[in-house]
Amino acid sequence: MDIFGILKVRIRRGINLAIRDTVSSDPYVVVSTGDQRVKTRVMKGNCNPVWNEELSLSIKNINRPITLTVYDKDTFTGDDPMGDAEFSMRTLVDSIRLRLEGLPDGTKVDRVQPSRSNCLCDESCVLWNKGKMTQDMLLRLRNVECGKLQIQIEWVDVQGAKGLF
Repeated sequence: MDIFGILKVRIRRGINLAIRDTVSSDPYVVVSTGDQRVKTRVMKGNCNPVWNEELSLSIKNINRPITLTVYDKDTFTGDDPMGDAEFSMRTLVDSIRLRLEGLPDGTKVDRVQPSRSNCLCDESCVLWNKGKMTQDMLLRLRNVECGKLQIQIEWVDVQGAKGLF
């Protein structure tokens, strides 16, 4: 199957992540869709890590959700899960398909409200900035007692790919 483009996922930071070691955790984030998996570096002894890392996924199916899973790195045993979240790139993709140009920086093109069907903690806006559409998200982690992830996504068309249009 051809790719549509690249999704850049900027893992900004974790907030109040679960403690999995004695007094802290050594978290890292795995971003996955389909058979692709990319991960951040491990942040030693930090339940409020700031990664500011950009990870990229080749998108073959724009309707497939993106999964983020946080783990605690362990040396002698398997890494402990610290929660997960899913998000859809659909709102960002639909906004790009509008082919808007020349908007003032900071223009809100679309937004998604938190609901039972998504992991959003807050309203998530698609913004036009410096000729690009991005979407910021604050995601509540599932399957864990606490924790949130702050991320940003951006779509990149790839020459020779099917593209969105």
